[in-house]
Amino acid sequence: MAEALLHRQRTHPPRPPRPPVRPGTLLGGLLRTARPRQWVKNVLVVAAPAAAGRLAGLHTAAQLALVFVLFTACSAAVYLVNDARDAEADRAHPAKRHRPVAAGQVPAPLAYAVGGALAVLAPLAAARLANPAVAALLAAYLVVQLAYCLRLKHVLVLDLVVVTTGFLMRATAGGLALGIPLSRWFLITTGFGALFMVAAKRYSEAVQMAGHAGATRALLTEYTTGYLRFVWQLAAGVAVLGYCLWALEEGGVAHTGVLPWRQLSVVAFVLAVLRYAVFADRGAAGEPEDVVLGDRALALIALAWLAMYGLAVADW
Repeated sequence: MAEALLHRQRTHPPRPPRPPVRPGTLLGGLLRTARPRQWVKNVLVVAAPAAAGRLAGLHTAAQLALVFVLFTACSAAVYLVNDARDAEADRAHPAKRHRPVAAGQVPAPLAYAVGGALAVLAPLAAARLANPAVAALLAAYLVVQLAYCLRLKHVLVLDLVVVTTGFLMRATAGGLALGIPLSRWFLITTGFGALFMVAAKRYSEAVQMAGHAGATRALLTEYTTGYLRFVWQLAAGVAVLGYCLWALEEGGVAHTGVLPWRQLSVVAFVLAVLRYAVFADRGAAGEPEDVVLGDRALALIALAWLAMYGLAVADW
């Protein structure tokens, strides 16, 4: 009997205990699963119009607000499906075990249902209220991100590419909504800037969770910290190069301004990358929004860059 019991324990290890359910309503649990803190990423929809100096006007504001809401709905759909699928694995993670689905506050079937509904309604609303290009972009975003949840997050390198693509799609959505052509420098700088933050996040996770078997995503054990460091350093270098080529290209000199704001903005951009790299190198860039919003020096550099960039675009 004892040998049979021991064999059963070896072949069927006990599941990790479910954390106590946090008090709160079902609606509150769904909202937490939609990750409100991550919605700040969707502000990237203004990137293309800002780069083109096309932020003025009621129609522009209304279109960008609409695209922001639609992208928020799409990202919420992905988070709901992801958390429902990963509920068992999340219960073994020291932080993720408190997510509403993993903790049992939100039933997994309900998370699937709400996520599926949002995934269907958002592109339909975009086709009716925005334009077919935005609807197609949202549909492509959902397909790629759901494929990531189901399979691609377990494939080396592709997981980095998919997450980076999500940022790039956000940054191009505003341009598509307003019919603004996207420059090659914008795409290069935005794409590799996103890869820089994604790889820095993975590097930070690998550093922080080292030695905690079963408490981190399985794919991180297949990356080396040296490789992830190489990726974020390479991406940072290409992003800086792309921005410099945009700022210094022929025809980019200010026409009426007192100072060449376009060229001067390079200084603030490089300082921002260097400051962010401090946290990446420490392994403390696990949540990009916390780094950007939580570091006062980086916030001041970002404000200086925004001011110079705004003057450069207005004077272009």
